[in-house]
Parts: sequence; C-alpha cells; structure tokens
Amino acid sequence: MKLTLQAVNQLDQQAFVAAFGSLFEHSPWVAERAWLAGPFAAQQDLISALEAEVWRAEQDEQLRLLKAHPDLGTRVKMTDHSVQEQSGAGLNQLSAEEHEFFLTLNRQYTDKFHFPFIMAVKGQTKITIREAMEQRIQLDPQTERKRALQEVCKIARFRLETMLMKEVEETMMKPADNAHRTMYYGKGDVWVYRSYAKPLTQITPIPESGFTGRDNILFGMNVKIAVSGEKLFSSFSEGDNSVVVATDSMKNFILRKAGAYEGATAEGFLEFAGRQFLETYPHLTGVKMSADQVPFEVLPVPASGVPGAEQLPGQLHASELVFRYSQNEHPTALVELVRTAEGIEIVQHGGGVAGLKLIKVKGSSFAGFIRDSYTTLPETSDRPLFIFLDIAWCYEQAEDALDADRERYVAAEQIRDIAHTVFHEQHSPSIQNLIYRIGQRALRRFPQLKEIRFESNNRTWETVLEQAVTREGKVFTEPRPPYGFQGFSMTKEDLE
Repeated sequence: MKLTLQAVNQLDQQAFVAAFGSLFEHSPWVAERAWLAGPFAAQQDLISALEAEVWRAEQDEQLRLLKAHPDLGTRVKMTDHSVQEQSGAGLNQLSAEEHEFFLTLNRQYTDKFHFPFIMAVKGQTKITIREAMEQRIQLDPQTERKRALQEVCKIARFRLETMLMKEVEETMMKPADNAHRTMYYGKGDVWVYRSYAKPLTQITPIPESGFTGRDNILFGMNVKIAVSGEKLFSSFSEGDNSVVVATDSMKNFILRKAGAYEGATAEGFLEFAGRQFLETYPHLTGVKMSADQVPFEVLPVPASGVPGAEQLPGQLHASELVFRYSQNEHPTALVELVRTAEGIEIVQHGGGVAGLKLIKVKGSSFAGFIRDSYTTLPETSDRPLFIFLDIAWCYEQAEDALDADRERYVAAEQIRDIAHTVFHEQHSPSIQNLIYRIGQRALRRFPQLKEIRFESNNRTWETVLEQAVTREGKVFTEPRPPYGFQGFSMTKEDLE
C-alpha cells in the first residue's frame, strides 16, 4: 500500500529506514540520516533530503554505495528492486551473445572506474543502455563518478514514486468538510485500453497550438477509484464485509464501462463510470476517480501502406494501425461525485497535463533576490532554464470537461503548447513569473476555465564549460540535488 506524506512524517527512525532503506542499494544509512531532516512539508522535500545525504557522504561511503549495485545484465542474485528494473528494460532476456557483450563491457568499465556501470533503466532498452555504456566508458573518472551518483539518485526517485501516494491522489483521499472521519477504500492502477473510441473533435483553435483533436484509435488510461459511505463503517469496526464491493469488482466495472462509453474525454469517462457505480451500489455515497491518460504517438509510414492515401513518391502518411507508446507528458483527469437529496452531483472535477519537461537554452535570468550571509548563489542575466511542470485546471461548468461536443473542452495539448510558447516568447526573470504568465495566457484563451494550478520544479543543468572549443555553446550536466519547486494557482480575477 502506498504511503501518504502524513504517514511518512509519523514514522519513527526505525520504521522510516524499514520503509525507505532499500531505495539505495544495500545502503540503509541514506534513509537513516535523511530521517533527521523531517518532518517533510512536501514529497520533494523527502526526495531532496535522501539525495542530499548521498552527496554529503564521505567519498569512501559513496564508493561503497556505487559498488553495492549489480552489473546490468548480470545473472547473480539481486534485490527485488533491481530484478524488476532490469526485467523492465529486457535485461533478463538477453541472448547468449548479448549477455557476453554486457559482461565484457561491464568488466572494462569496472576495471577503469572500480565500480559497476549504473543507469536508471526505467523507460530504457538494452540498445540504449548499451549505447550509454559505450559513451560513458570514455569519460574521465571524476566526471563518471559524479554521473553514476546522479543515476543512483534517479533510480531512488523512480523507486520512491512507487511507494508514495501522489499529491493528487492524497487530495482525492481527503474527507469532505462535513465528514467526521476519514473512511474510504478503492482500487489503483486500473489500466484501461479502449480501441476506436469516439474521436476528440470540436476543439477551439488558438494561435499557440496546432492541435485540432485526437482520433482516439487508442484511448488509454491508468484509473484510480476510491469509494466512501457511512455504511462501510462496520467493515472497519467489525470485519463485516456484507456491504463491501470487492476492489477486483471495481476494476472489472471500470473495464466493462470503457466498452460502453460513447464520449471522447477522460473526464467524461470518469463521470460516466462514477455515476453508474453509485447507481449500481446505492449504499455508497461518494466516489472519486482520477486518470493518467496514456499517450500514443502516431507513426508515419509510406503512403503505400495507408489505404486511400495519395501515392506520391517519398510522401509519408499517419498509420492507423501502428502507434508508439509515448514516455513524454500526458493528460490527467479528476472527477468526484456524491449522492445528495437532489441526486448524484459533481463536487470536484478537473483536467491537466503532467510530466511536462521544458528546457530553454538562453533567455532566462535570476537576479535581485535577498543576499545575506547564507547566500552563495550568483546572480545570472542569461542562463539555460530546465523545468518540470504539472498543470491542472477546472471549469466554470463541469459539463464543458465532460462533453467535447459543447465546443468548450480544453485539451491538455493546447495548455502544453501555451506553456512552451510563452517560455519561448518572453524573457523569464524567475520560474514564478514564468508560470504566472503561462496562467494568464491560458485563462485569456479559455474564458470557460475557473482556475488553473501549477506545480513546477527547477532542474536547471549545471554548467561544466562556459565556452565550447568550437562554435557558440556551453557544456552542461545534470544538476545536483536539492531542487527548488513552486506551487501557484490563478483565477480570472488575476486578469483584472
């Protein structure tokens, strides 16, 4: 079961180490020391505290941490985390020839650096891992040691994500203002893939975006559902399961309703499935559902492979059969319904885009901040700026999120394009000012929105060389933790 940040802050040091000691391979001392930095105001504070202990450690401790990691592609006994991660990258299915290649390259790498090759393999393949090994073995020891520690921290972040409840999920679990206790249960990671759903059309065009809709040949979501009702109390207090809907039944309900849904938006599906769930189980009084949409990229193929496409030499057309699973940003959705005397009503709704990562190579600055005895950061007039950005919004009328045929639906792709357009057009004196101007632009383009919210994270690269040997340019590497972050919300009142 995933932990909330509140639950993490209630752990004593021993329980904290038991929960998070395995994040860093055979090195529970990282969690043991990071516990002292609590309580944590945000999940990013927890992540930063853990990573800070890695960088604060003595060099011999860092080396032992690096040596604790298994060789990629090895067949020796590994921790459960490493087994799952390497399996996900296909390293448990190497041919004999591939296995020997990885062993040889690992030996060469270890002979040079005195620790095994380390890489966060989530989202990677054996091909990209091999390419990274071949490139990084050429680096000098000091640079590669730093890179390996960065990868260790990245691995830990990925592992931590599977253990902590996302902030949006924590919001879902909070009781209503008039509730006298927290009481809910549900099902997470309900993966739904519907083929040939209704296309998303009737999108209002805006200057910043060329997005006109989605064909929804593949309509994918990772859904979470939580249900509530006072009649569930006996299941907690007495172990009486007579009113409990099994979470496996919830999963099957969601999957079945995906086949019956006739709309084109994730928000609409959540409302459709949630409403029918409450109609099916009248003893329940509330349901909250969230979804991370699964983006699929359209792939170009020669015209000869697309029925009806104009046959012009060298021209490519979008395949209607083969798609690529995207690892980039993705749309999100949230709907909460409750049973009232008037019927089933929507009390919370929203759309969003999560995982947006934007880098601007120049045209950003950061200066004029408080300088005192604690300040070591220099002012910059022109810096590269790399941000992670999650954006969420809600409508004046929830129906606009549910039914695209009303021609007032705001697509995640359009907000994404507004974000990078504003980033491109304007000098950014700070991330705070950047997200404010993105919010202004979005609210002006879409007056049907009631509120827009931001969570941003500063991941600006660390400068290694101020001037490349040839041509204009600098050399950067991944930044060391900790990282700065921002949270902000806006309404149309901010346009006045």
